[in-house]
Amino acid sequence: MKLPYREGTWFAVPLRSGGFAVGLVARCTKRGREILCYFFGPRLEFVPRLSEIEHLTSASAIRVIRVGDLGLIRGDWPIIGQAVSWDRSSWPMPVFIRRGILSPHINWLVYVSDTDPTKTIKEEREPNDRPDLPAECLYGSGAVEIELSKIL
Repeated sequence: MKLPYREGTWFAVPLRSGGFAVGLVARCTKRGREILCYFFGPRLEFVPRLSEIEHLTSASAIRVIRVGDLGLIRGDWPIIGQAVSWDRSSWPMPVFIRRGILSPHINWLVYVSDTDPTKTIKEEREPNDRPDLPAECLYGSGAVEIELSKIL
């Protein structure tokens, strides 16, 4: 099956409370399933045109999340278009943090492959919480919609 997206694809995410957020596929594999996306506010009334969002940068993202691609596959997340000049180095794979649930003082830095968002390549103990790092988890498309709805 040919995927409807690739790295550099801009898309809209319908918010549960109305309106849309914007997302960008920053990493994916040929088989799909799990992708790394950057997400942006503010809440928009309508799906924007590519010319209205192509100025966005990784530094202005409100979340960086590993997510399942079902929203894009099913067409629930409308595709806006392909980045005109895609440069993956401008959209880095972040270091994630896994916070201890049973032992809240034990956290792990999680390094994910820059070429395959499904592969963890290294983990290191981290004594601090590091709220500046994105959480290491895989969101479903519905969970992304709920999370973005809460913050926008």
